[in-house]
Amino acid sequence: MRYAVSLWFFVLFLVTAPLLFTLGAVLFVVAYPLDPDRRWLHVLVCRWCYGLWLHASPGWRVRVEGRELLPKGPCVYVVNHQSFADILAVMGLFTPYKFVAKASLFRTPLVGWMMTLLGYVPIVRGSSQSMEQLLGPCRRWLRRGIPVLIFPEGTYSPGELLPFKRGAFQLALEEHVPVVPVLVRGTRELVDGDGPWMSPTASVTVRVLPALAPESFGPDAVALATRVREQYVEALAVAG
Repeated sequence: MRYAVSLWFFVLFLVTAPLLFTLGAVLFVVAYPLDPDRRWLHVLVCRWCYGLWLHASPGWRVRVEGRELLPKGPCVYVVNHQSFADILAVMGLFTPYKFVAKASLFRTPLVGWMMTLLGYVPIVRGSSQSMEQLLGPCRRWLRRGIPVLIFPEGTYSPGELLPFKRGAFQLALEEHVPVVPVLVRGTRELVDGDGPWMSPTASVTVRVLPALAPESFGPDAVALATRVREQYVEALAVAG
């Protein structure tokens, strides 16, 4: 069954992605004078990715909890990273944000082009300039009132949480905005890393945890990263 589900998903993606990009490009051009932050385009992409692609199989169950905990205005969402399906899952937050992704994705036809139109933030992993690649564009979006979404592990975790990198937390401290932990579960069971094989059944949960005021931890980004990671570990232990 996993071969059939995987084939169906990628056929659906290949058939519908060009349509999404075409609609997105038209919306970008038409709406840009009224919506330079591309909020409307983000809504379109969220509804498409979450509503169509993440529900491609009738055996996939997806639940989003705690949307009411999302702060109004700029903040930094930090999300644990299990597979490429995490991106589809967090689209279900249905709130505007710009997410940070590895630069190679932006060179992918259709997907990368759309990410560029949306104003998402590319970063080269392991680069000596990676911190500024992260902080500079994210600062600009936060100052425009747009949240940013970052995977602090930096890559897929093999099982247990990886150490959290300090970039997201340094950004929150410098810009005096809340950190909002978002816990994703079940995407590793849906697809292993970048795939290609996908499970015919999966139960995916996206859970928003209470926001943290970074000032309560002083100026230490590492201390803030450690506290947020502890919050994830506690939440995962409770969830079983």
